Amino acid sequence: MNKTININLGGFFFHIDEIAYLKLNRYLDAITRSLSNDPQGKNEIISDIEARISELLSERIKDERQVVNESDIAEIIEIMGQPEDYAEAEEGYSETSYSHQRKSGTRKKLFRDGDDKFLGGVASGISNYLEIDTIWIRLAFVALFFGGGFGVLFYIILWILLPEARTTAEKLQMEGEPVNIDNIEKKIREEFSSMSDSIKKTANQASDKLKDGASELSHKVNETFKKSKKKNNGLQDFLNTIASIILTLFKILGKFIGILLIFISTIALMAILISFFSIGSLEFLNVDVDFIQYPNLFFDTSIPHWLLAAFGFILVGIPFLILFILGLRILSNNIKQFSKTSSLTLLGIWLIALLGIGFSLIELGASKAHNGAKIEKNNISIIARDTISVKMINNDELFYKDNLYRTSNSEKVFVGDVRKIYSNDVRFDVVKTDENESYIKIRKTSEGRNSKKANQNASQIEYKYTLENKNLLLDAYFLSNSSHLFKDEAIFITLYLAENTTIYFEDSTKSFLYHIDNVDDIYDREMVNHYFLMTPKGLDCTDCIDK
Repeated sequence: MNKTININLGGFFFHIDEIAYLKLNRYLDAITRSLSNDPQGKNEIISDIEARISELLSERIKDERQVVNESDIAEIIEIMGQPEDYAEAEEGYSETSYSHQRKSGTRKKLFRDGDDKFLGGVASGISNYLEIDTIWIRLAFVALFFGGGFGVLFYIILWILLPEARTTAEKLQMEGEPVNIDNIEKKIREEFSSMSDSIKKTANQASDKLKDGASELSHKVNETFKKSKKKNNGLQDFLNTIASIILTLFKILGKFIGILLIFISTIALMAILISFFSIGSLEFLNVDVDFIQYPNLFFDTSIPHWLLAAFGFILVGIPFLILFILGLRILSNNIKQFSKTSSLTLLGIWLIALLGIGFSLIELGASKAHNGAKIEKNNISIIARDTISVKMINNDELFYKDNLYRTSNSEKVFVGDVRKIYSNDVRFDVVKTDENESYIKIRKTSEGRNSKKANQNASQIEYKYTLENKNLLLDAYFLSNSSHLFKDEAIFITLYLAENTTIYFEDSTKSFLYHIDNVDDIYDREMVNHYFLMTPKGLDCTDCIDK
């Protein structure tokens, strides 16, 4: 029975038996010795080789308790190659041969190319994967942007989902190259060579700039003595001054925009936070806040008000929070942007809030999809040659009004401990009936998710009237459930009056009369304080002076 050893390879822990461990250790030592004569990038090459071996082992080890054995190490060595393989192939390297040494079975992986990026390296990563020039991919994104704006959204999604090729192994996988010792060492040496050339180029440029600076300084000293002879020198100074002023103005404008973003986002966040605590948390704590006017979507929804308020706060608050951070970054370069994890977390929370608000809006629309009505018909003891007087009355203890008038606005009131909706949307009409006895018909209207629910809502409306000594006393209001605030509810009262019956409209009915036909074509509001006789042709004013 072999002894097992715990090792840390490339940042991952593995259980490996003793024979496999000795074989892997000899393999890594051989690679290290093969690089000892040329230490350039040695540590990075070894680190990338270990990371690649760790990745290959992770693909084979599906259970944390599984032990790496000798056959696993042998397969990995066969994939990675022997250290002496590089020595034999090193002399044959060239720009052409290296580009054609891919194995036909090598599978590419899609990464973002961080070494050739304009924004996030998405276009260059796709071009590596498809073997297309990067310019065509970027032109495709630009075309999608002008073709409806989908290019930006598609680019951002790929930027979030695609990982960046950071390690040498990932860069080789992005290019479709086999990830073995040969290619890893070749890739790292190319990067070091490129870095060395870049450093030399930078040093040469710096040296040239120093020489040019000395020459320019000498030239300026000479020009100082010839300044009076140069006519265009003053114009150049003027243009430079104008350019400096414009540049300074742009910097000031940028700072001003940053301050403006911070100010607006701070005010908005404070207002949203106060609204959230007043609407959501107070109700969550069962504190009654009768002075708050809830938005429409808070009514007739299955989502608790405090959770709906939280969704609204998140939906509006996160964009303003991003604007606040943007303003800080404009003012100071020391402010860091959100990390990728934080950005994805905020995006996920914002999308959940968007779905919650969207669901409530759908519920609100569905709750008003159908119209319903409840009709009540009652006979009243009014016959021919009787005179009936009509008056609108209000319950001042329930909701006081100096002047009664019809309005579609609703108010929240309490009947005992129960919250109700108080509305004055009551409409009164008078028509002729062929029957000997008069009767009254009350139609209550409401809305609901379906016809049945709409009719149920209408039947829940509370409305009263009384007839005392030929005086018809109509309530100038009706009461409804607190969840029916935006159901567009109303009361339609129609008095069917027998022929040769007289009706008198008191002044309180002025605003509630609704399209009453009469033979004198008198407007509704002008019919009050007058007597009308029901004739075969309709109502006829009996005391109108201008008749």
